[in-house]
Amino acid sequence: MSALRVLRAEGLISVQDMGREGYLAQGLSRGGAMDRLALLEAAALLGAEAPLAGLEMAGAGGLFEVTRPMRIALTGAPMQADLDGAALRWNAAHPVLPGQKLRIGGAQTGSYGYLVPGGGLATPDWLSSRAAHLSIGIGARVETGLTLPCADEPAPDQPALGLPASQRFGGGTVRVMDGPQTALFSPEVIADFYETVFSRAPRGNRQGVQLDAQRRFAAREAAGLASDVIGPGDVQMTGEGVPYVLLAECQTIGGYPRIGTVIPADLPTIAQAPPGAQLRFIRLSPDQADALWRPEAEQLRTLRATCHPLIRDPSEMGDLLSYQLIGGVTSGDDLERS
Repeated sequence: MSALRVLRAEGLISVQDMGREGYLAQGLSRGGAMDRLALLEAAALLGAEAPLAGLEMAGAGGLFEVTRPMRIALTGAPMQADLDGAALRWNAAHPVLPGQKLRIGGAQTGSYGYLVPGGGLATPDWLSSRAAHLSIGIGARVETGLTLPCADEPAPDQPALGLPASQRFGGGTVRVMDGPQTALFSPEVIADFYETVFSRAPRGNRQGVQLDAQRRFAAREAAGLASDVIGPGDVQMTGEGVPYVLLAECQTIGGYPRIGTVIPADLPTIAQAPPGAQLRFIRLSPDQADALWRPEAEQLRTLRATCHPLIRDPSEMGDLLSYQLIGGVTSGDDLERS
């Protein structure tokens, strides 16, 4: 079995996949990758039939090497990356050989970058997932010196592939659908919420992020509200009217009123927004939200169709002389002489 060695860990790094579905009744939220789209992108680049477990790197990566030839996909928040000093394109899959050093630096924009080996990480699973759920003690941070087993990749010699760059890493417009508690907010508060430009506050983690604004958005009819099932995307208001958007490791039950829920397609924009990024919300009807929903299997198929071979810049190829560049060259009169 191949492995990924962590020679140096710099950011908050954990093993993540798509999480554990179906355990809300037992008090366990889904967890998994903060940016699920990033794992779908990695699967598309690696030719996988389903998302694979990889490393989620918050803020920065580190220094890594592999024990067998494999491809690695780099997706999510763009980070500085190089292989033995040669710069690597982000949102792409690259071949890596034993002995080469893969360096991943700080995020250039966004919050969470992903490193996914070609066969996926093969760390121990629990309840059909390898995802660390740090807030409740499932798994642990990935630290310097760890060797992480990987499933063998079926085609480690495949050429490098890339995907078009995404624009979801600096905030932006996010779509929200009404929920069962939207009516607890007055029409004036709802209108103010959708007219406000928010700033992603410094306070935030894998459970959720706070949004800053000059206004407050209290629900005057929420007194005595019973705790209810909550989930990723829900926009809760504290008693003072401060909004929080719940994310991958949120609790399963909450008592704060929710003005609505961010649709799944836009949750990566919230998760990736760095502190200070501006966010604005658009209100959708349930029918509009339903029309935008796409199964993740369909998203993966669409991403696969947009993958393209990477074209290397000759000026950046330190091994240029090792390539056969003149095959097929003729003098121009070959047919006349024959």
